Amino acid sequence: MRIEFAADGLTLAGDLRVPGGAGPWPGLVLTGPFTSVRDQVTGRYAELLTARGYATLAFDHRNWGESEGMPRWHEDPQGKLADLRAAVSVLRSRPEVDGGRIGVVGIGLGAGYALRFAAFDPRVGAFVGIAGAYANPYALRMSPHYQEALAAHTAAVERQDLGGPVEYLPAVAEEGEAAMPGDEPFAYYGTGRGASPTWENRVTRAGLRELATTDHMMAADFLSPKPALIVHGVIDRFCPPEGAEEAYRRLDRPKEIVWLDARQHVDLYDREPHVGQAADAAARFLADHL
Repeated sequence: MRIEFAADGLTLAGDLRVPGGAGPWPGLVLTGPFTSVRDQVTGRYAELLTARGYATLAFDHRNWGESEGMPRWHEDPQGKLADLRAAVSVLRSRPEVDGGRIGVVGIGLGAGYALRFAAFDPRVGAFVGIAGAYANPYALRMSPHYQEALAAHTAAVERQDLGGPVEYLPAVAEEGEAAMPGDEPFAYYGTGRGASPTWENRVTRAGLRELATTDHMMAADFLSPKPALIVHGVIDRFCPPEGAEEAYRRLDRPKEIVWLDARQHVDLYDREPHVGQAADAAARFLADHL
């Protein structure tokens, strides 16, 4: 069921899925990978988790997909947290949903947002992160390209501050500059695997600067006593297992980590058996803790 709801005066588009039979059902808000829209990764996980007994809300964040917000294709970390707040509010208002049993599930970059949001919203009872990127500027600054990229993106923002147009670069590209360069992200977003009529292959440079200065990892220190599940692939070049391990280490109990035999980050976007295994792990954990 398509629904619309407001966040900071913007209209966001979402899909509410409810299991068959009598409710109310525990509710899950989903947030997904960088540049993604709701009929890609979050929509797939929403279908699987609804089939496992959860009411789910997958939606397009502001500036993306069918939701309002300018500039288009702009990553707004604080705005995304506000979107999650509004999504929980609307989910709790639905008669099909048990408003006292709300969890947040994040995939890819969305796992970091879900962790940050869940840590500081008392309405959220549990957190699940799948193939997560837990933004951590302390780790990023060790990259040899960090300062170079930060300078380039800041220069673009300065030009915009002085009246220039919004500057974009490709979200994915097999070769050349892109927000997510290389063959692996292109294999999902640049092909039929991730095809969506509302996704475009571009992202603002200003949004990349915002990401480079965002800290989601710190929220792992504050989530307790809420339960947390981390699901990750044993091999992941784009969201390294070391990040999942650090988040898990910094979390207090109750917590659990599940390693899947995935060989690429995007395997946990759409490939079986990995996606089904991740959904099974999430459903089992949430049944015990939500």
